[in-house]
Amino acid sequence: MTPTDIILHQKSKVLEVAFDNESRYKLPAEFLRVFSPSAEVRGHGKGQETLQVGKRDVGITSIEPVGQYALKISFDDGHDTGLYSWDYLHELGQFQDAKWHDYLGKLEAAGKSRDK
Repeated sequence: MTPTDIILHQKSKVLEVAFDNESRYKLPAEFLRVFSPSAEVRGHGKGQETLQVGKRDVGITSIEPVGQYALKISFDDGHDTGLYSWDYLHELGQFQDAKWHDYLGKLEAAGKSRDK
């Protein structure tokens, strides 16, 4: 899977990614930040994930290509680690609704909020 178009919509805080299989996804900055592939968020193994809270208003300050396989996304809360491979971005788009629903459930179960 290779992107054919990558557009950062600063005002709406959305990263739009189109792929060579004609799929196109609009991924909000908050969603991308919460599902960052970094060790800080995902941990180093199953069950080591850190629930991200208070990220409702996070924005993207920059996106940079990394070779021919990924993007480095920098967020305005200072987070800029973790590389979003093309496959991972496609997976996030493809399963966005289910992942978001799962995340909101985890937030609620932990008594936490999307707000700061």
